[in-house]
Amino acid sequence: MQLFILVTRMMANEKDPNSMGELALRVNERIKSECTQVEWIHNLAIAGPYDYVDIFQAPDNATAFKVSTIVKVFGHAHAEVWPALEWKTFKELITGLSENEMARISFGEGVGDISPK
Repeated sequence: MQLFILVTRMMANEKDPNSMGELALRVNERIKSECTQVEWIHNLAIAGPYDYVDIFQAPDNATAFKVSTIVKVFGHAHAEVWPALEWKTFKELITGLSENEMARISFGEGVGDISPK
């Protein structure tokens, strides 16, 4: 299973505390019925440009996109889904990269282009 972060910002007209709970229940039920392989890890309400951060696992990008789309369409919210790696996995991934390769990653050079130079 792959790890994903979902950040959500409610639309201004959907910030009534009474309706937010009902809306969240309907969206959660829809996700449970249509994305049965999704496993929720953590749900957080946050202060900042987003209202919520959810961490979940899904079998693939398509399923994560579907979760995000359900939140957008049925939750009347702005939603973004980001792939994520646990820190340990990230450290294993970068082990052995040269300083030049790390500098290119840090400065955004070659982003999206993995062909050898």
